[in-house]
Parts: sequence; structure tokens; C-alpha cells
Amino acid sequence: MKKSVEILGLPIISITEGRELGMSKTLLIDAKKGTVAAITIEDEDWYRGVKLIPYESVIAIGDDAVTVTNSENILKLDDASDYETLLDENIRVIGTKAITKTGTIQGKISELYIGEDGKIETCEITAPDGTTSDIASDQISIFGKEVTVIDPTGEKKNNPVTAPKSEPAPSAAKAAPAPAAPAAPSAPKAEAQKAPEPAAVKPEAPKAATPAPAAKPEPKKEAPKATPSDADKQAAADKATEERHRRFLLGKKAARTIKMDNGIVIVEAGQDITEEVLQKAKLANKFIELSMNVQ
Repeated sequence: MKKSVEILGLPIISITEGRELGMSKTLLIDAKKGTVAAITIEDEDWYRGVKLIPYESVIAIGDDAVTVTNSENILKLDDASDYETLLDENIRVIGTKAITKTGTIQGKISELYIGEDGKIETCEITAPDGTTSDIASDQISIFGKEVTVIDPTGEKKNNPVTAPKSEPAPSAAKAAPAPAAPAAPSAPKAEAQKAPEPAAVKPEAPKAATPAPAAKPEPKKEAPKATPSDADKQAAADKATEERHRRFLLGKKAARTIKMDNGIVIVEAGQDITEEVLQKAKLANKFIELSMNVQ
């Protein structure tokens, strides 16, 4: 097992390309599964947006580096639709209150112990008096954004797991599609983005039809008219990317103070990122810099 602190801050090394791809920055938690879904990284192109490595693509996490096969294992935000919901939830676990189902606060989660498969095996709790204790993930019923709920008996956590094992194989197979549900919303989003594109192309078609009777060379003018549609597609893609970045940033806190080129402060370190902050950052061309300095 590895502590989260032993994973973060390590260089990401491609073992087939022999180069450093960046630095591990944060752990992307899948609260429902109780696992680390991916590791976000920061590289020399950090200003271009969030990048991450699916945990399943990690070969090993050593004392000095995290190894992957090659740079193709790194996903940009545009290619990480399966992880978009987790990025929006932004559940860190560490720093949340540890409370039992009976309403007793035991302290705060101060550390996570991660297994080789990415499963959160143990959580370290620091009590108000400074003492620490460990609790197995089997005794945790919910990993929340602000609160981690503990079931000391572990009964409700274990029962749902053992019950399907006694059932016939078909019932287990039917239960499997449930985790795939979060990926479904990404499809409508893609269709929604493409919907405006035909609208931009169709108005131009009648224009080409009008001059057609005048002379045969007129149809040649239709070729240049295809160019604006490409621009519209790019504009729609850029807008969709900006919207994803906006939703990713809202509600988070700035990791450091971001200033305009003239020295005016856009947001102080530790302050919440609001719509107003995003507007200021966009106008000052500091949007990407802000996106890479959140916590």
C-alpha cells in the first residue's frame, strides 16, 4: 500500500520513450467505488488545461517515480469525458469530517492508504486531541465531499457484496451495467454540441441555389462556403471546452494568488472561485493559469 503523500509530487516517467511526462498533482477519487480513478498531472504545457492518467494505465508507483507505458496514456480534459463527473464532484476525502452513523464525530481524515489496484484500503483519522487511528474502507459507507460516514460494524458494507455471490451468475451480470451509467451523460453532451452545426450549414445552401440558374460556374462558389462550417465547428468545440473548464473550476479554491499583468489581484490564494473570478480571469487571459492552480 501507498500513502497518498507518497504518490503526489512524483515525476511521471514513460518507460518506452525514456522521458519525463510531468508531475503527479492530485488523486481523482471515485467515491462510489472507493477507489482512485486517475492521477491528475502538471507538465510544461499546464496552461493548456487539466491532464490526467487513468489509474489502470499506471504500471507502478515507486519511491521516486510513477511509471506508465508511454505519453499516449495521458488524457486531456477533452478526451476524459468518462472522468468529467468525478472532476465536477472533486471529492478529496482527506480533510473531511469522519462521523459515525450514530452521529459521533471521530475527527478528520488525515491520510489515505491506496492498494496496488487503486482501492482505498485504509483511512487515517486524526482526533481533536491529536491522536490518530486507522479504519478499514469496509467500515466506510460513504465518501462525501465534506463528510466521510463510518459504519463501525461494517455490516451494511459487506452484506450487499456477499448477497450477489449466492445468487446465480446472470444476476451478477445484470448488476454490472450499473457503474457504466455515469458515462451515459457524455453522449448527449456530444450530440448537443453537434446540434448547432447543421443549423450553420443549412442557411448557406439556399444562397448557392439562387445563383445556380445564372451560370454553370456558380456551383464552384459552394466550395468556399464549406469553410465557415469548419470555423463554426471549431467555435462550438472551443465553447464546449471552455464550459467544461468553467464547471470544473466553480466552487473550488485558488491554490495561489492570481494577478493581472498590471498587478491587479484576480483572486487571492484560498478564496472561492466564483463566476466573477472566472470573468476577470478570462478578460485578463489568466483563465488557463487559474485552472491549473486550484485545490
